[in-house]
Amino acid sequence: MSKEDILIDLRGVTKTYERGGESLTILESLDLELPRGTFAALMGPSGSGKSTLLNLIAGLDKPTAGSIEIAGQRIDRLSEAKLAKFRSSSVGFIFQSYNLLPVLTAVENVELPLLLAPVAASERRKRAQTALRVVGLEDRMDHYPRQLSGGQEQRVAIARAIVNDPVLIVADEPTGDLDRKSADEILKLMETLNRELGKTIIMVTHDPAAAARAGVVHHLDKGRLQRKADGGEHA
Repeated sequence: MSKEDILIDLRGVTKTYERGGESLTILESLDLELPRGTFAALMGPSGSGKSTLLNLIAGLDKPTAGSIEIAGQRIDRLSEAKLAKFRSSSVGFIFQSYNLLPVLTAVENVELPLLLAPVAASERRKRAQTALRVVGLEDRMDHYPRQLSGGQEQRVAIARAIVNDPVLIVADEPTGDLDRKSADEILKLMETLNRELGKTIIMVTHDPAAAARAGVVHHLDKGRLQRKADGGEHA
């Protein structure tokens, strides 16, 4: 596999927090390599470092040591301003709580990331409408979050995550607040984004049924990474 095929490349990543005069190591000397077009799941017990790792990959935090390269760019070396630009142009975010603004319609919520980009208002609306069609909500564009089911709200959140055509989608417990039927529909949509649109997705989940949809499963335990892929083989 060539270097150009690798989207996410972490080397020796350590994350330590100082609390009450003591050092708490969340991630320790972690290596991770994910090719473009991967749908990867991160599993592990609470406190194992899953969300910390996701935040580092998404450029929401910086490592204490080690390197993080996303699409050939060393994001651990970027200034805060350049990191913000990286996040807005290259990363789509999906959270357990949908983080929709209740005073905005679905299409207005989806437009939000484009407000940070040099995009005309008419183009913003066109892209947002396209993203909502991709997630199957073309008939709910003018609805407010309170008028939508939980599954529909998460679809709006996914449309918002893809409206900028990011190279990477990070999802933190995207089905955590949904019933099984709605969760399965969201996971099927994420599979479609991965397989048909070629989106690279890394998803934190506690749900084995969600992890089973991913092509590769990484297991974190006490800040160290194990890998389980393709039917359960460890590497």
